Amino acid sequence: MFSTSFVLFRRSIADCSRLYPARPIFSHTQQPTRPLLLFSSLRAMACEAPPTTDGSPWYAAFPSPRTSKPGARTKEEVLGLLQKEGHKDFVLVDLRRTDYEGGTIRGAINLPAQSLYPTIPTLYELFKAGNVKEVIWYCGSSAGRGTRAAGWFADHIDDKGDTEMKSVILEGGIKGWVKGGKEFTDSMIGYVEGAWSK
Repeated sequence: MFSTSFVLFRRSIADCSRLYPARPIFSHTQQPTRPLLLFSSLRAMACEAPPTTDGSPWYAAFPSPRTSKPGARTKEEVLGLLQKEGHKDFVLVDLRRTDYEGGTIRGAINLPAQSLYPTIPTLYELFKAGNVKEVIWYCGSSAGRGTRAAGWFADHIDDKGDTEMKSVILEGGIKGWVKGGKEFTDSMIGYVEGAWSK
């Protein structure tokens, strides 16, 4: 089922993949986890929001999410999920684009918020096929892009009548994660301490 959905996804936005090539989300010296292997190329296939002519922000091109206050997971809860042995039924999504630096949480996929909205139906189908029960979104602080993305996805889940999957934010975002100290930065890939002192 993954392969069918993935092929349709690739076809639906093939033109955009040529315009917006992906950056690697893990170094060549690190072994990607299963979620990375499955979703790492999604970033390459996403279209940007159409440019606005009136100077309005990128998200003005899309409808406002009905879910304005999605649920949240603390960094301690997410770290516990990452350290739990056995099958993982959640996905972490890093929504940063131009500020994607200094590392990301191990196992997260990078899908910039500016390209997310048109891909939500296909992402939902991929996650559903993978028995994902919870999608955890984050950006720098999870106050803007994270909340908006979690809201959009929660709306789609609701529209599908799905009572099993949840869409939440990582409270405090990646900045809050880094502030948690060594226990948290040790669970990142590509962590660069100097990038967080800017």
